[in-house]
Amino acid sequence: MITSRLSFSKFTSTVFLGGLLASTPVVASMGNIATTYGLLPQDIATAQSFSLFSEQVSASYYNPASLALSERGELTFGFLQATPSLEVTSNGGANPPQRNGTVLESNQTETVLFGMKTNLTSLTKFKTPVYLALMAGVEKYGLEMLAFESNTSQEGQFMQYGQKPLFLSISAAANVMPGFHLGGGVRVTLHAKANMVLESDLAGNTNSEELDVSAEPVFIPLLGAYMDLGEIICDKKSPCLWQGLDIALSYRGESDTQTKVNATATIPGTIPNPGLPLVVNTLDAYQPTIVSLGARYQLTPSWQVATTLEYQNWAELENKLKDDTIKDQAGLSFKDAFVPRIGARYEYAPLTHLLMGLSYEESVLENGLSQDVNLFDNDRFILGLGVTHEYTDTHFLAFPLRIDAAYQYHHLAERDFILSSDEVATSPYESVTASGNAHVVSLSFSMMF
Repeated sequence: MITSRLSFSKFTSTVFLGGLLASTPVVASMGNIATTYGLLPQDIATAQSFSLFSEQVSASYYNPASLALSERGELTFGFLQATPSLEVTSNGGANPPQRNGTVLESNQTETVLFGMKTNLTSLTKFKTPVYLALMAGVEKYGLEMLAFESNTSQEGQFMQYGQKPLFLSISAAANVMPGFHLGGGVRVTLHAKANMVLESDLAGNTNSEELDVSAEPVFIPLLGAYMDLGEIICDKKSPCLWQGLDIALSYRGESDTQTKVNATATIPGTIPNPGLPLVVNTLDAYQPTIVSLGARYQLTPSWQVATTLEYQNWAELENKLKDDTIKDQAGLSFKDAFVPRIGARYEYAPLTHLLMGLSYEESVLENGLSQDVNLFDNDRFILGLGVTHEYTDTHFLAFPLRIDAAYQYHHLAERDFILSSDEVATSPYESVTASGNAHVVSLSFSMMF
């Protein structure tokens, strides 16, 4: 059951799951867990620089083709907690709002993750193995699936951070020729609709209510390719320049979470039939179309390095927000982004690896003025560290167990913004400097068979 609360300036949605009501209101953002932080510890530790080459189940989202790199099946459980501290410092103005300290947002992202990979060869007549993988993430450690808030704000609000709604991707991959893999799949998001008809008096007492709520899945394409240039180009009898170099390419389609509410209210003697229509259409958890190109190189038997360049088509969000009844007046303008990522992997021992990564994400928000919505977005430097260890014999499991752990730090560079609202007599009414940081920890357990 979905419950909703509607006002002229703010729309908040929460979900009942198993009879438990998640916290309300919730804070959410124009982002999702996979792009803001990363899915599994390897993605988080390497700042997603190794994600295009990952053999783990998170490849079902980042690059489905990489699922064919390993013949082993996998069952993974993971946990992620992100703790942001997003700060706003007032630079003065005509009528600045009262704030309790400089920290504007500190709501945690708390996600439980589940992944599964299996070989479908026994179910088909194909000679080439086909691998299928599923990756899912649920907020509030499994209690909240549709976490988002869309609103205007006189104090300002950050664009990328907050709780994340349900994450779900399903992909398959196969080896097309020696050294060349292809994969494809879908990411699933939800578009919810609510239609409400009611009759009320001036005191707010209602009767003859009708409410219809529905949610439909939307399937977003995921495509990937993986090439081992050494295997494709080089003669196996003698080494060559391309030995140890892998290239990967992936495409992830545009996605978002949407909610549309149509309400009609009649007040006998004041508002006759067909009633007063109230329509709210809003989106959240937006992900632009992303095209990624990456290279991984085996420097030595112990060292691997990887780099990835992502193109993110954020400019399309401007057209999306024209139909958003909450943010349409803000005049938000976005620019496309190129995100560089670099990382390294070191084999400390045969079954133990250390990982590290760095990325830089330039703000996609064109200017610092957005009427009523007052959105903040900063340049971000992201640093990750992690470790992975495989136990071949745990004495209580029939299959090997891999444990991965990671830490990630986000630094938000200072940026000035101007706050404005048509609800304030003098507008713009304040100039502020936004900055902050975020700490992310992640742990996963994978049984391989």
